[in-house]
Amino acid sequence: MVDYLAITGGVGGAKLALGLAHVLPADKVAFAVNTGDDFEHLGFAISPDIDTLTYTLSDLANKELGWGRKDETWDFMDALEHLGGETWFRLGDRDLALHAFRTAALRDGRSLTEITAEICQRLGISQTVLPMSDDPVRTTVLTPDGPLAFQHYFVRDRCAPAVTGFEFQGADKAKLNPEIEALLPDLKGVIICPSNPFVSVDPLLTIGDTRARLAALDAPVVAVSPIVGGTAIKGPTAKMMAELDIPSTAAAVAAHYDGLIDGFVLDTQDAALDGTLNVPSTVTQSVMLTLHDRIALAEATLEFLADLG
Repeated sequence: MVDYLAITGGVGGAKLALGLAHVLPADKVAFAVNTGDDFEHLGFAISPDIDTLTYTLSDLANKELGWGRKDETWDFMDALEHLGGETWFRLGDRDLALHAFRTAALRDGRSLTEITAEICQRLGISQTVLPMSDDPVRTTVLTPDGPLAFQHYFVRDRCAPAVTGFEFQGADKAKLNPEIEALLPDLKGVIICPSNPFVSVDPLLTIGDTRARLAALDAPVVAVSPIVGGTAIKGPTAKMMAELDIPSTAAAVAAHYDGLIDGFVLDTQDAALDGTLNVPSTVTQSVMLTLHDRIALAEATLEFLADLG
């Protein structure tokens, strides 16, 4: 029986997920993964956050680039560029095989959950990896010059446009993954990984009454801050907060989850905030540079959950 549900998206989330996978038995943890970043490109169905997590858990991640697969080749992109095709979203040859597999399976009528489970099995992943929904939810970034599809903002435009808000197309009609729903009553804790709260966590929370259901759980919900010392460890979180007139602080992230979380994990650089938040907090080293760091943060977070429980 699964005891812990980790909500994750992006590289930061995958790092803590790997730590949890090393600390917990495989049948005790499940990962609910953001699919708001998903999109179709060059005819392929691409799920960046699911792929980042599965590559990380299977030790296939490209640690140098921070995305995609290791030992990658780029013949497809080179040939596409020669033909004048779009090359702003880099698809390595090995990575492309996964997207082709997923796309064909979706066209055969299989669900994203089924496909993800098969990919995990084939990559030797024992943990349960669950897309947040089998229904399409697509993140749109609002800017002064108009809305941008998330990958256009994040990859093509390299997060340069100023952000004025976000929309999650389809979230009002989508259903939370039934396999996630089934886990909720028996959980011992929920962990919101140090992922971008606006574009990696909020897409899941905006599906129906998911946020309210998580807040109402008997089990504690804790979030790990993606902001350390006023800076985002990875990605545009701090930039987004500044453009939205939100202080780039761990306290502001905790406030963003107000009413949902029962505890908050602070980095040692933000130890002065301990005891000042609206929820209990704990202080630990949360910058994950090594596998040891990932495991240590996972252990500290689980210990905090146990204390709250």
